[in-house]
Amino acid sequence: MGEQKRVVVIGGGITGLTSAYYLQKEAREKGLPINVQLIEASDRLGGKIQSMKKDGFTIERGPDSFLARKESAGRLAHEVGLGDELVPNGTGQSYILVDGKLHKMPSGSFMGIPTRVRPFLFSNLFTPAGKARAAMDLIKSKKTVDGDQSLGLFFRRRLGNQVVENLIEPLLSGIYAGDIDQLSLQSTFPNFYDLEQEHGSLIKGLRKTRPIKKPKKGEQKPSMFRTLEHGLSSLVEAVEARLDPGSVHKGTRVNHIEKQSGRYHLLLNDGTVKEADAVIMAAPHFAVQRMLSQYDFLAPYKETNATSVANVAMAFDASAIKKDIDGTGFVVSRNSDFRITACTWTHKKWPHSTPEGKVLLRCYVGKPSDQEVVHLSDEEIQKIVLDDLNKTMDITAKPDFAVVTRWYDAMPQYKVGHKERLTKITQQMEEELPGVYLAGNSYRGIGLPDCIDQGEAAVQKVLHHLYG
Repeated sequence: MGEQKRVVVIGGGITGLTSAYYLQKEAREKGLPINVQLIEASDRLGGKIQSMKKDGFTIERGPDSFLARKESAGRLAHEVGLGDELVPNGTGQSYILVDGKLHKMPSGSFMGIPTRVRPFLFSNLFTPAGKARAAMDLIKSKKTVDGDQSLGLFFRRRLGNQVVENLIEPLLSGIYAGDIDQLSLQSTFPNFYDLEQEHGSLIKGLRKTRPIKKPKKGEQKPSMFRTLEHGLSSLVEAVEARLDPGSVHKGTRVNHIEKQSGRYHLLLNDGTVKEADAVIMAAPHFAVQRMLSQYDFLAPYKETNATSVANVAMAFDASAIKKDIDGTGFVVSRNSDFRITACTWTHKKWPHSTPEGKVLLRCYVGKPSDQEVVHLSDEEIQKIVLDDLNKTMDITAKPDFAVVTRWYDAMPQYKVGHKERLTKITQQMEEELPGVYLAGNSYRGIGLPDCIDQGEAAVQKVLHHLYG
């Protein structure tokens, strides 16, 4: 059997949970003598996944779903016995708020890039000049770029300012809570650069690689997202329940990590030391830099910023909404004077979450240029949200209740050059810290499946390090 190996996973979000779960599973199935310990600084696991039940509502305080086409999250749910509880999103019209008005999202677009001519031509989101500029993507020559470039620069060059500001930017900034003129193309959507290089046009490339079928009359568009009937926290609870007894340590913080004689000594906040043969650091980049502050090559992570965001879930009686809108929600153009960045009509997107005759709205604040809003009181944030909503929806009453959630330094910014910086840091870690691996939303993707994928990849790296 050999000598028992010790592996410590730092961070109990979905990445760390996945790492611990799959590593313990591999050890059991292959008869490997591995002791896995998961250390989480807070008093709960799940990171930004946090579901709550109130008055018959299921409210997600963090992410509410995951992309179905990225299979790892659904696979994990099946593995831990929750396959029957996966729920597809309700589909319907989505909107973009521009110049104080809600405009229908043009059908046949992918991440804001038009693939069908008619919906785009008839959209009132763009002027004739804006439509003509976007159509130049069909004839504009490709541009080969050495290294990285910003999302904003790339899309403005292909499609023009108007399509970027009124369609692409609200969608992409909503995902990354960042400034697309600073976000890295290669670290967020490298496939778009590949489409340009291969097909000479984003529109042509998407038509060939992702043909969008026009729905038949009365036919619903397919659901892209999945969640769990009893909230995403049920996934966290199910995974935690399958971890080895005594292997999870909550309310425990790793203050510092030292390499000594080929092993790692982790100094904990209670003054004790844990030894490890390998470490999976499923923690934010700034926490990694703090724990390994003696290594200069991690210094860039001290300066890498992450934006803070907040959301407000508000429950109403259906009669309180005088101007009901047929759809699942809207995103907000940054050119508007709104402070909210998006609103989900949760009772329509996720009907199972809301009792009959009730309405559940979830609104978001905290764009990069408005970080101070996250630090306001619950009452102030709620008033800002209601004032913005009342510019588009006639709400005649205060909510039955509201739940305000803040996530500080929650959205790491993949700025131009992120991939190159990460590659250099990874190479340095392989040389100076063999057996220590980074995983999580600071590195190679922010969605739940991306984080799960990174956790699984880290497990394979640990096994290779320990056993070759």
